[in-house]
Amino acid sequence: MKFLLTALNAKYIHSNPAIYSLRAYAGLELRPFVDLAEYTINQQLQDILADIYRRKPTVIGFSCYIWNWNMIQDIIVELPKILPDVDIWLGGPEVTYDAEEVLKKYPLLKGIMVGEGEETFRELMRYYVQQEKDSHCGCEAADDKEALHSIAGLCLHDGYTPIRPLTDMSTLPFLYDDLELFTNRIIYYETSRGCPYRCSYCLSSSDKSVRLRDIRVVKKELQFFLDNNVTQVKFIDRTFNCNHEHAMAIWQYIHEHDNGVTNFHFEISADILREDEIALLQQFRPGLAQLEIGVQSTNEQTIHAIDRVMNVDKLERIVGAIHKGNNIHVHLDLIAGLPFEDYQSFARSFNRVYGMHPEQLQLGFLKVLKGSKMQERAEEFAIVYRDKPPYEVLHTPWLAFGDVLRLKAVEEMVELYYNSNQYTHTLPYLERMFESPFVMFEELSAFYEEQGYFQNSPARAYRYHVLLEFAERNDPKHSDIYRELLTFDLYLRENVKSRPDFAPPLTDAVTKETIRDFYRKEESAREYLPVYDGYDWKQLSKMTHLEPFHYPVWDVERMINEDFNESFHEHLRQAAYCLFDYQNRSPLTHEAATQIIRPQKGESPC
Repeated sequence: MKFLLTALNAKYIHSNPAIYSLRAYAGLELRPFVDLAEYTINQQLQDILADIYRRKPTVIGFSCYIWNWNMIQDIIVELPKILPDVDIWLGGPEVTYDAEEVLKKYPLLKGIMVGEGEETFRELMRYYVQQEKDSHCGCEAADDKEALHSIAGLCLHDGYTPIRPLTDMSTLPFLYDDLELFTNRIIYYETSRGCPYRCSYCLSSSDKSVRLRDIRVVKKELQFFLDNNVTQVKFIDRTFNCNHEHAMAIWQYIHEHDNGVTNFHFEISADILREDEIALLQQFRPGLAQLEIGVQSTNEQTIHAIDRVMNVDKLERIVGAIHKGNNIHVHLDLIAGLPFEDYQSFARSFNRVYGMHPEQLQLGFLKVLKGSKMQERAEEFAIVYRDKPPYEVLHTPWLAFGDVLRLKAVEEMVELYYNSNQYTHTLPYLERMFESPFVMFEELSAFYEEQGYFQNSPARAYRYHVLLEFAERNDPKHSDIYRELLTFDLYLRENVKSRPDFAPPLTDAVTKETIRDFYRKEESAREYLPVYDGYDWKQLSKMTHLEPFHYPVWDVERMINEDFNESFHEHLRQAAYCLFDYQNRSPLTHEAATQIIRPQKGESPC
């Protein structure tokens, strides 16, 4: 007997903790009968069917979510044609809340595991193993219907079995006994289930109790990640800091046992952070932690309508306090399409959140999830959304479909030009020319549409050229400044082999020989690159980069506030130099370390 637990992930780097948890909870006795298969939604249906066929399962279970439900439906239609004797089970949030309808639509399914599945799966495995034993020994098998109906947490064609009690988090086994299975993939980790908040768009609001994993167990498991130098551990707790003592214990532990490598990702509610928590976070090594904070909207009427508890002013102050440590990656989320949020209101929400200067700003769109309170109230709010996953909003009384499309275009610009963190000095200077940051991205998306870039998306390297075109159109008299800003931004992240053609040309006064002289002298003096001992000047010039600038492009605030008139140009006729050190990068931004070298007039930078 083989039970094949199957997941279709959105990307290869993702893993599905649900199927690993089901197998682990089943125990060592049943584990030999459980096999795992992970695919992605980008694979061909034929290839997935072929692989399942070659595995020859007796029973197969699919983990169902909004991102894979469309493809799973295609698979379960075709699978009985090639494996007619296989029992097919489904589980996961996408089939939990309308299980009866799913079974009616797909009568060949054996059943659906509803809600948390660990204990349910273990009992289901025992049922199948017993069937196998009875078959081999020639014993009379137990009544199939009666045996299945004794297992809580199922939906069968003739109705539901008893409701399964919620799982004790401390009884769940650790999933990562073999880290080789997760090479180059994200490690997901769970220390709590449930959420005390009632946000109507979120499925976690359906589980109002918060269950915590024993902190002693958690610390042992955290140490395992630290001992193995795992690159990133992503906590999937819905509101990690809803329990102050639990959050503090974990944050204190990773701070005290930091291995200098591992990064931990937490989803938190910022406005409930306490002073002692903020103080502890500010002590973290840069890159030790990143915080994802759901703002969703700053419209008070919207916040009330979605049953969200949030003080925006307090949240703003706390995000500012976190930033003061210059050591925490902050990710802020917005949701478009919520009740009472029109286009102008969303723009205000965007501008306010943008002003909090997150490292990532995710502009998402409302998804009316099965089982959520938003689904119950969708008709009341007159929210129109797609019938198929991901059930994304099409329009509302406040936001027309045309406005949704405009926001989709803005979202893409934010992803390409803000969240890429490739234009951290150019964008703030460009913002001066627009009424607000939102308007800048709105105009940039219109420029993309006009130039046909949405249809023929420019390569990453060419996006610098596109931004220069856009900047020159809106601020033509500062073209030379934008060229230097873009050059600085490019070299901050990449030691490109060929000088970009948008970079200001090297003049007679600033020749390549001048730069060679710097590296020749640095080979012997080691004034600026002391850790590069043993490398000759040619190697140093390849491992680092020296670039002349006539404007203080490294100083964003000065660039924004100073008027660079003709007298300034005359004063800075001779360039300052920036040395980019790629062996020494910021653990927070991954930008190269920089040193500004200011030669005296008539001297080389060395």
